[in-house]
Amino acid sequence: MNFDGILFFPVTPFDRTGTVDADTLRQHIATGVDAGAGGVFPACGTGEIHALSVSEADLVVRTAVAVVGGRVPVVAGAGGPLGHALDTARAAAAAGADALLVLPPYLVGAPQAGLIAYVEAVAAASDLPVIVYHRGNALFTSASMRRLAENPRVVGFKDGAGDIGATQLIVRAVAQAGRDDFAFFNGLLTAELTQGAYRGIGVPLYSSAAFAMIPEVANAYYRAYIDGDETRRLALLDGFYAPLVELRDETPGFGVSLIKAGLRLQGIPVGSVRAPLVDPTAEQEARLAAILEAGRALL
Repeated sequence: MNFDGILFFPVTPFDRTGTVDADTLRQHIATGVDAGAGGVFPACGTGEIHALSVSEADLVVRTAVAVVGGRVPVVAGAGGPLGHALDTARAAAAAGADALLVLPPYLVGAPQAGLIAYVEAVAAASDLPVIVYHRGNALFTSASMRRLAENPRVVGFKDGAGDIGATQLIVRAVAQAGRDDFAFFNGLLTAELTQGAYRGIGVPLYSSAAFAMIPEVANAYYRAYIDGDETRRLALLDGFYAPLVELRDETPGFGVSLIKAGLRLQGIPVGSVRAPLVDPTAEQEARLAAILEAGRALL
């Protein structure tokens, strides 16, 4: 599976009654695709999959598939309790998604054999290729990823743990398994902050939550990254991403909450985050507004 451009993880808008707002979602996804997204990942982490029912995730994915219209790949989230993961995988396939991002199982710790079995079960639930998400309670060893790479349906690896050494070993293990078609992603929060290091170990792609909120700044960073313009890249890093990360780290879950708040500040009615996440305070929103303004000024 090929991706050309920033990986776009849209939020899931909710209306005043707490219902998924499909109309706002359509506009949000269309804006991202028109801005040059290389792939759309609906109902994943930024889309609050942890708080969506199977039917809600299905609505989100169907909406994304319809809006994208085949222009770029649509990769739907599937994870949590195994039954939920299997149901969302089947629903995504029926909705016309191109692949699945397999998020961690619910809560429990598991040995490597169990994690492998979890990914293989989700992969077997539909005909869609799957990307492994390495984070939280789903940390795969290089031996496990080499084993999973023997399955042609497993086509990618997204790192959300941040252990550069472990990720390097996984990249090499997959290569040694004879796979030259694997997609490797940096999936850390605000991945722009760490992407310089990930590029050096053979992980050229990254997910960008900021793209969902301020695509013009995210595109400027991506262009500087692709062109090797380090002066430009570091100016954006220092002037926008570093302050954003500082604010993000104040409260757990702000990797999602700030994106929704930034969209609301621009008049886009995406609603609040669902529990257990919380919205920023008025003071934090004011600081976010200043960060967004500073990012635009750099353009």
